[in-house]
Amino acid sequence: MKRFIGFLSVFIFCLQVGIAQNLDQYLASQGLVDVSAMDTTLRVDLRYATPDNIMGEAVYEAIAGVWLHPDAAEKLLKAQRLLKARLPHYSLVVYDAARPMSVQEKMWNLVRGTDKTNYVSNPANGGGLHNYGMAVDLSIVDKQGHPISMGCGFDYFGIEAHINQEEELVQSGKITQEELSNRLLLRTIMRESGFSTVLYEWWHFNACSRSYAREHYPVIP
Repeated sequence: MKRFIGFLSVFIFCLQVGIAQNLDQYLASQGLVDVSAMDTTLRVDLRYATPDNIMGEAVYEAIAGVWLHPDAAEKLLKAQRLLKARLPHYSLVVYDAARPMSVQEKMWNLVRGTDKTNYVSNPANGGGLHNYGMAVDLSIVDKQGHPISMGCGFDYFGIEAHINQEEELVQSGKITQEELSNRLLLRTIMRESGFSTVLYEWWHFNACSRSYAREHYPVIP
């Protein structure tokens, strides 16, 4: 019986690895690159491959790499180098990167009609920059791999996640001065690397504008 259970565990593991490789191969076939293979100091915590996200369930069957368009990948590699040069004990950790439109549709169907609708791009409107491989969700971890505090977690969609009222958030005690400093560190690194921010998600960074992406890059099917 133990031998059978052991065989079953190995079979399931191999199946999971095979699925991950298939998805990685698909993204590679779309012209994307795996940034985590290009810089192995980059940490990976792909939340949409787990239930630990806004929808409460995994929307990627499995995925192993951090995939981006080469133009966005170059910027992310620069950001990791800048962070490591200034604070060697810190590292960027990626929560989400390129996202096929098929996954975007699944996400939209899960949140449609709920209070989370405004936080997921409608695929009928062309989706968002994740669907071009030109956006990344990320944070910073310490040398033990623990995320440094940003005042609220990834996929928290309250006022604490906003970046346009942070001084007020500090004054009201919703986030601390240290947490604001951590956010400013992340934004400085990402902006110096060519990324831009969005107002309501401290973790989200765009490698270009949506209009530029629609003109110059293909959507990931």
